[in-house]
Amino acid sequence: MKFYILLGPPGAGKGTQAALMVKELGYVHVSTGDVLRKEISKGTELGAQVKKLIDNGEFVPDAIVETIIEQVIDQNPQAKGFIFDGFPRTVSQAEDLDSMLARKGYGITNTICISLPDKFIFERIAHRARIEGRADDAKTDTIQTRIDIYHARTEPLINFYREKGLYSEIDGQGTIKEVFSSIARLTRE
Repeated sequence: MKFYILLGPPGAGKGTQAALMVKELGYVHVSTGDVLRKEISKGTELGAQVKKLIDNGEFVPDAIVETIIEQVIDQNPQAKGFIFDGFPRTVSQAEDLDSMLARKGYGITNTICISLPDKFIFERIAHRARIEGRADDAKTDTIQTRIDIYHARTEPLINFYREKGLYSEIDGQGTIKEVFSSIARLTRE
């Protein structure tokens, strides 16, 4: 079973590319953002807590996210592989993911980073907010907070996975098809 992590700044196209990986390559997409938004839509107390964090551009506590991810893996024992989108975001989360996968006899296959300069992030996220109606994408200060958090907490994952020989980077400025072609090449190696 293969396990891929998609990294990249907000708006880099991780969700779009993950959907293509599901359709074209047959993997299970584990999007923590989608799972958390579903919880919010249910109107639960947990959903209200998650909404407040997301609206402020903050991350949901690791324990909640890790429990959700493990449940998805356990519920799909016949999967060809998994694509993690939105997790891990920190080295601590990466270490926890490695430990959880090792307990199950697995490990990360590769980490694919879709790179995108900051100047393109705002326009991509604003476009996504209009198309998907995502209120959490409509506030400039929330977007800036996400970018700042990405640089501070998530970028260290690049070195973490690079040191393990589990890191590849692709240019996210191309078309959806061009970016997917690069990803497909990496997943077939």
